[in-house]
Amino acid sequence: MTKPSIKLQDLRRKIYIKAKAEKTWKFWGLYVHICKLETLRTAYEMARENKGAPGIDGVTFEAIEERGLEEFLEAIREELAQETYLPTRSREKEIDKGNGKTRTLKIPTIRDRVVQGAVKLILEPIFEPDFMDGSYGYRPQRTAHQAVQRVAKAVNGGNTKVIDLDLKSYFDTIRHDILLKKIASRVEDGKVLRLIKLILKAGGKRGAGQGGVISPLFSNIYLTEVDMMLEKAKEVTWDGKYIRVEYARFADDLVVLIEKRPGYSWLIPAVEKRLREELAKVDVEINQEKTKIVDLEKGETFSFLGFDFCEKKNWKGKRVVAITPRAKAKASLKLKIREIFKRNKSQHIGKVIKEINPILRGWTNYFRVGNSAQCFGNIRDWVEKKIRRHMMRSRKRKGFGWKRWSKEWIYRNLGLFNDYKIRYLQ
Repeated sequence: MTKPSIKLQDLRRKIYIKAKAEKTWKFWGLYVHICKLETLRTAYEMARENKGAPGIDGVTFEAIEERGLEEFLEAIREELAQETYLPTRSREKEIDKGNGKTRTLKIPTIRDRVVQGAVKLILEPIFEPDFMDGSYGYRPQRTAHQAVQRVAKAVNGGNTKVIDLDLKSYFDTIRHDILLKKIASRVEDGKVLRLIKLILKAGGKRGAGQGGVISPLFSNIYLTEVDMMLEKAKEVTWDGKYIRVEYARFADDLVVLIEKRPGYSWLIPAVEKRLREELAKVDVEINQEKTKIVDLEKGETFSFLGFDFCEKKNWKGKRVVAITPRAKAKASLKLKIREIFKRNKSQHIGKVIKEINPILRGWTNYFRVGNSAQCFGNIRDWVEKKIRRHMMRSRKRKGFGWKRWSKEWIYRNLGLFNDYKIRYLQ
């Protein structure tokens, strides 16, 4: 992972300490730090580490480095310093959501990713202290697994009534005037605000394009008041022993968990009403079709960050939360692997395994924190059959070659990914 230089780290630390100590302080003189080669170089390294496809100009990292990285960064610094920088339109890419619908990713050019990264490096420590504990999306030292753990802990603690909220096209509908006003509440630097406005307007009249480097930070700033409302609801209903209201948010994925006992059933409509009021203030629309109230004690299920949550009895007969990969996540994995096999029909099995291993590793590393053993067993068997079928076809034979190749031989000799161990949430 790319780390900022010592000087940049010190600057970010000082900004963070000041922002945390003085909640109403407005920061000025920030633009000069965005323009520094040190900041731009760190932003480039972060973009390089995240890889990603080129933007609309087709320029790749390799092409930039071949021509000269320092010249590339110096040209950006000069444009920023002279205030002649103008962002390029992002390249749009449709991503299949698996339900017949698509999500549009907006991929900036590497030049624009560097600028967005530089702005983020300076803005992030200003707003990070304002973010609530229940917000996990794209924040330093916070992960999706921590958000899943928070939800699981709440369910096991008795918060089994769930408001499963779906925000309609959230990233695409963020209002620029509201976002800029929120940023201006802590930033008193006209040049920085002008640059942010340019970045936003390059993506259209509304929205913070999903796929942009700085979009996740903008999305957290935009919903901070919603998180504050939920934090207040948690605080005023907490009696020191029981947490009546809990929540977790990762970008636009939000769940609220309510105490199960009948005496607190009034909290469900009350919290839902306040949620709708706060979201209306920032003109965020709720997807009525997908938003639902779930009762886990009645055997109902809700989804959060790719996992399905439900209640089951453990071996002691106690009801506990079960966390499993969503069927959609499993189907998406199989689709990716099928496409690799289809694309490499005539290729040696070693080439196929080289392509599918990183995908399997990434998928299992994400889902291994839940009750995924059964799902993992299914995936492992399915992949193994695909491998066997590929090898038999290459020999123009039918079947799976059960006697020809043992399981041990496939994993040992071919090097097929085989780490399906579960690591339960602590």
